Amino acid sequence: MNSNTASEHSTIGEEHLSVPASERADFVVVANRLPVQQVVTEGGEEWRPSPGGLVTALTSVLQNHNSLWIGWPGASGDGDPPLTYEGIRLKAVAISPAEHDNFYLGFSNATLWPLYHDAIRAPTFHRHWWQTYKKINMRFATAAAESVAPGGTVWIHDYQLQLVPNMLRQLRPDVRIGFFLHIPFPPSELFMQLPWRKEILAGLLGSDLVGFQVPQMASNFSRIARRQLGAKGTDSMLEYDGRLIGVGAFPITIDTAQIRALTADAKIRERAREIRRDLGNPEVVLLGVDRLDYTKGIQQRIRAITELYADGTMSGDKHVMVQVAVPSREADAHYELERHSLEQVVSEMNGDHSLVGSPIIHYLHQNMPFDELLALYLAADIMLVTPFRDGMNLVAKEYVASRTNLTGRLVLSEFAGAAAELRGAFMVNPHDLDGIKEAVCLALKVSPKEARARMSRMRRRTLRHDVYDWAESFLASLQHVAAVDSREQAGEFDPPEDGKS
Repeated sequence: MNSNTASEHSTIGEEHLSVPASERADFVVVANRLPVQQVVTEGGEEWRPSPGGLVTALTSVLQNHNSLWIGWPGASGDGDPPLTYEGIRLKAVAISPAEHDNFYLGFSNATLWPLYHDAIRAPTFHRHWWQTYKKINMRFATAAAESVAPGGTVWIHDYQLQLVPNMLRQLRPDVRIGFFLHIPFPPSELFMQLPWRKEILAGLLGSDLVGFQVPQMASNFSRIARRQLGAKGTDSMLEYDGRLIGVGAFPITIDTAQIRALTADAKIRERAREIRRDLGNPEVVLLGVDRLDYTKGIQQRIRAITELYADGTMSGDKHVMVQVAVPSREADAHYELERHSLEQVVSEMNGDHSLVGSPIIHYLHQNMPFDELLALYLAADIMLVTPFRDGMNLVAKEYVASRTNLTGRLVLSEFAGAAAELRGAFMVNPHDLDGIKEAVCLALKVSPKEARARMSRMRRRTLRHDVYDWAESFLASLQHVAAVDSREQAGEFDPPEDGKS
């Protein structure tokens, strides 16, 4: 081995597997969270599907295999999670409150998250967080090693589990391993700040295929791996530790068929009309929908809109904004401060520019059913998606997919992964207040003909592939790379030549 990422565990032998052979899965998904979460209702606590595109993307794939989903069940409540979800077997990985503080709130979200999002906030580096991160990653790797059938496939997801691929390979070299990073992967000048950069790189290189949202992120990874670990090859195929590893971009997308079906629902369309009536039937409704996170640029966006009210470009009797901020990491004090700061900006905006009984910005800090979210998409004339940095941003794609009549305009950050696909949007640098204002003004003034052409262009791209295509594409590439590596091991394939770095 070229790395000390993995524990000194030896390969797990058949006699040491705690899961009977008949119960092992051919296809295992490993993610930080299970696809279900415990919620409190009037009738007590119950388990419901977790929100997010990953659950949607993988459910149908898992249903077509002898499969298992491994993840943490969450901290709320005392009950055990169900053993199955939509016919998919579940396996919970326990994480204590202290471990959660160090592994999730600490290393994952105070070290990796800001570092991978262009260091918008300074990352914090603590050795004890790193030690817990390694410990929890080994716990997930062991759970996967015990549960996957001989020659099976394991698909590991996201930044919380970057050491799992190599740890799992040491335990189960017979299995096929894929990894997908849902958030950005940073350029060298940022990644090099991480004291444990080589361990993270070696952890990811335990995969047969490492997937990213856009080509630039895949290129960042390959180049750093060549420089730091001496991997050989190109941006799309590396040779390391005697193995071939595929690297590529697999832009995640949405369940387009579901969105088209729901937006045709008469109840949802009537709800959209009701929302506009509740807002006072303004000429223009602007909408922002974001997880409450400092990377989303919400405050910057609202400040830009405030200036448009202040200079008379927008007025309270014609223009109304709705901002949904979905609760996020509420146990983290930094996110609580973010919420209070955002609410203060909203309050100041309404205090300065609202009319009596008619606030110009309606702020909702709550989780929202998908039906209600779609109704908001249909009610909105202009969608504002202006993160400082985002791996993809599915809200932008959901808005586009919902606009079946080709109305609506999208103002989109050029630093969201979706910007590479949604070229019909009004692109902005989210750090540039004047640039945001100019884009909103263009969206307000654009002719109906141009607006339709822009939306039509974005819809063609968005509807071309759905979330199921994304999952199948990744798994097909994983199978291909593993087959190429097997041929290389047998001396039937020449490894890639070194690429430029």
